[in-house]
Amino acid sequence: MSSSFSSFAALIPAAGSGTRLGHGPKAAVTVGGRSLLAWAVGALQPHVAEVVVALPAGLALPDDVPKGVRTVTGGATRQESVRRLLEAVSAEHVLIHDSARPFLTADLIGAVQAAVRRTGAATAALPVADSLVLGGQKAESGGQRVESGAEQTDHQPSTLNPHHFWIEGVPREDLWAVQTPQGFRRELLHYAHTYAAAEGHAATDDAGLVARLGHTVELVEGDARLLKVTRAGDLALAEALAAAWQDGVHD
Repeated sequence: MSSSFSSFAALIPAAGSGTRLGHGPKAAVTVGGRSLLAWAVGALQPHVAEVVVALPAGLALPDDVPKGVRTVTGGATRQESVRRLLEAVSAEHVLIHDSARPFLTADLIGAVQAAVRRTGAATAALPVADSLVLGGQKAESGGQRVESGAEQTDHQPSTLNPHHFWIEGVPREDLWAVQTPQGFRRELLHYAHTYAAAEGHAATDDAGLVARLGHTVELVEGDARLLKVTRAGDLALAEALAAAWQDGVHD
């Protein structure tokens, strides 16, 4: 391990149930013959002083996870799991990474770490390439479709159409899709979590909590191969990526 990375701990919240994926706890799901958690730990471990994983109560690390990993019991939410992970380490800086993103490169880890040293907070992210639209459901009344939320009268009974429709286009300039790893000064992220808990605020990721404080979060260009395995349909793509990865096609 390079001495330049010795101030970092890697924290992996992996206490989710994997309900959407449908294969039990997500951390133990295998891709390319390895558990998702083993992929994540194997990528991070050479670049940090320690790796700590939050797991569901009663669940042990998969057998193929590299040695030297500490565990904590995760919370009811991802946010609570990360807070517990933060309290388990004393490193100056932390990297937070989703166990469901197996294909993480050393180059991206290093780029996020460098950004954290500059700014105090950074996340991997990709500029949005696809066209984006605001979608929604529509109410139906007398054979006519009207926007949901439109005022109805007693003479205009309506039902909500179960399908979603194009409402309006969203400009994609300056929009980024957030990935992990995300990196922070540990004290900064711990304060962001404490502040959010006191306010009852929830966020989908840690960078959002830090940005809410008004702190700069640097965007580091991520990797399109850094797939998040969330639904059953993602597994086939992940298997194809794993085959290429194991053949050395990832530099």
